[in-house]
Amino acid sequence: MSSPLFVHFNARSPRLHMLSTTALALSLLTAVHLALAAPLPLTLGEAQRQAVARSRQLSAQDQATTAAHEMAVAAGQLPDPVLKVGIDNLPVSGSDRLSLGSDFMTMRRVGISQELTRADKLHWRSTRLEREADKAQAQKDVALAAIQRDTAISWLDVYYTEQMADAVAKQAALSRQEIEAAEAIYRGGRGSQADILAARSALLTLDDRGSEIGRRLRVAQTMLARWTGGAVTVVGAPDIDSIRLDLASLDSDLSHHPEIAVLNRQEDIAQAEVNLAQANRRTDWSVEVAFQQRGSAYSNMVSIGISVPLQWDRKNRQDRELAAKLAMVEQTKAERDEMLRDHVAGTRALIVEWQSGKERVSRYKREVLPLAGERSQAVLAAYRGGKATLAEVLAARRSETEARMQVLQLELDTARLWAQLNFLFPEGGTAQHAAMNNRQESK
Repeated sequence: MSSPLFVHFNARSPRLHMLSTTALALSLLTAVHLALAAPLPLTLGEAQRQAVARSRQLSAQDQATTAAHEMAVAAGQLPDPVLKVGIDNLPVSGSDRLSLGSDFMTMRRVGISQELTRADKLHWRSTRLEREADKAQAQKDVALAAIQRDTAISWLDVYYTEQMADAVAKQAALSRQEIEAAEAIYRGGRGSQADILAARSALLTLDDRGSEIGRRLRVAQTMLARWTGGAVTVVGAPDIDSIRLDLASLDSDLSHHPEIAVLNRQEDIAQAEVNLAQANRRTDWSVEVAFQQRGSAYSNMVSIGISVPLQWDRKNRQDRELAAKLAMVEQTKAERDEMLRDHVAGTRALIVEWQSGKERVSRYKREVLPLAGERSQAVLAAYRGGKATLAEVLAARRSETEARMQVLQLELDTARLWAQLNFLFPEGGTAQHAAMNNRQESK
């Protein structure tokens, strides 16, 4: 026979099972919620793809391209015919006043007129708007390159600032240990209170430095979230030691830079306007046909007419319009050449700074950081042997931390230069394909 305790336990076991099942379900839901709420880890390339996918500027440029294409089709059509309805020669006095059928000159008229625009004018009107569509597509490449570049810079800011925050946090932990050691030595009668105060002062300085780095990190994360749409964690360091530019063909490649491509399309627009101005020097005719109905005692009539504009002052109108359009072509060429020179010089300067930054980072990692670490270890060993003071240990620690922070800041500055150089051309953009094709043709 079962004991009362055993029976009592069995009576409660279904309830306990239900409670444990509910707790397990709640735990799983909590885990899922935390997993979904956790920032998504993103590499640089994935962050850029998210930024491009959610960009409204690229959609706006697509709509501008579509609008220009639609307008180009409309501009290539003849103007709408004009319907004309009226009454001619209606008497307003005498016995036939306001009579439509008494006077033989009174006619009810209905007609239609059509402007016969020359085919070359229609062609160049349409072509000009097609060039506007090409310009909008080139501007999309400018926007795409800017999105990829700015996303990369924001991602790199987060990546290196996190490393700075981690370096400061590790040094702060060491400082707390040094404070505890100083207090223990002081209690043992071998140290001074000045050492404790110096250690606490160093910790306060590190905490303040950590607050500043934390502010920079939050700002960087906010800017990255502007591109990705939410909080993310960055993973995977990019290779900032190489860029996609071919230094041997830099000048020719930069002639296809997205901003240069926009001015090339602007030159095409200006040239289309020149061709249209030349076509406007020849007039368009208009044809009109009208049916005129008179009173029953009189015969009806049909009228046919042709209208021709008289360009009686061509030298001051059509010729000056053409001269203005030709000047606009030359203006666009000059602006493009000046921008190209500026891009070439600016890019070469960025390359020099980037290469110098790489050399300095390598030197810091190869020489400065190991030397600072060895000095800290040597001073610490001397302090443990009673041959150095705690102030000297703290100074060596600060020097090592500053060296690490300088390396990280230098890496961040170099990485920013790398992003500006590596994304001069958008990945997947038409400007990049044009540059690659140009390079292959030159080879």
